[in-house]
Amino acid sequence: MRAETFSTSNLPAPQQFDAWTGWIDGAYDVVSSDSSGNSFNAACQIWQIGGGLVTCVRAPASRLERSVRHIRRNPLHHWIITLGRYATTVISSRDRTFAVPPGTPFVLSLADEWTSEWSEDERLQLCLSRDQFGHLAPELDRARGVALNTTIGGILADYLVLLRRILPDVAADDVPRLRDAIGAMVAACFAPEKNPAGAAEPQIDLIRIERVHHAVRNYLRSPALGQNLLCRNLQLSRSKLYRLMESEGGVAHYIQRQRLLEAYALLCDPLVNRSVTAIAESLCFADMSGFNRAFRREFGATPSDVRASSRITPKQGASATCANNAAGTTMRALLTAV
Repeated sequence: MRAETFSTSNLPAPQQFDAWTGWIDGAYDVVSSDSSGNSFNAACQIWQIGGGLVTCVRAPASRLERSVRHIRRNPLHHWIITLGRYATTVISSRDRTFAVPPGTPFVLSLADEWTSEWSEDERLQLCLSRDQFGHLAPELDRARGVALNTTIGGILADYLVLLRRILPDVAADDVPRLRDAIGAMVAACFAPEKNPAGAAEPQIDLIRIERVHHAVRNYLRSPALGQNLLCRNLQLSRSKLYRLMESEGGVAHYIQRQRLLEAYALLCDPLVNRSVTAIAESLCFADMSGFNRAFRREFGATPSDVRASSRITPKQGASATCANNAAGTTMRALLTAV
């Protein structure tokens, strides 16, 4: 299987960090631990497995930051299972900070805010799309922001190392079977212990909530999206749907917020040239004044302000990235395509 590759090693040292941030392309913020800015010798290999990515990154000491700004501009919901091979990783997520020793996997979600900091290391990552691996949602969501320093975590760490080793020899025809095998392995590692009768109801509710989220994403541009459609398609009673979505502020509030997040992402995309009105109408906002009020209330800025700020010329590093990457792609583009 062919990997997408990017390396800064062939660039002049002063250009390496900008090239690396250009390759990341706004999926995260990268902060180098070397304040001198002299060099940033890093490399990344990415294999696409159909609904997911496997990456191997070698980078100097640095920090990744996924903030509200990234979530709004790139509203991805993938899970990232990470294994730092030789260095301790310090994670700040969900109002807590903890250290993950080398050789211990941990799970983060691109839908959350977090920072991840480490010294020079090789890191293996398994990125799984919610759309393709939604059946794993209850287990992976429960494991977000937790160091898997258990026997099963050790098995998962060994599996990620093995996966990295065999990927170059996997034939294209075997990718669908490999994807299914990865899903089965992750399911086995994160499966909850058997519960007494009736104790599984919270897990069932998590599955139902994930199905609601998936249905909303699928029907985001449909005027019919609402409680009736969701109840009918998911075979839920209204009272059950209301209870499931209570933590999201209710069904209507959740749908509107997802539409506003999609509008924000489209306004930030320099390749989208549609007017603000056209974007709003495509997301079922018929009243522009109402859309503008809701947008400003959600994000603290007008749609025009967000569009204007997204038209800032990117760093030179982005062009250096394309020059040093045969496919001309970026990390953000690969994540978005999953």
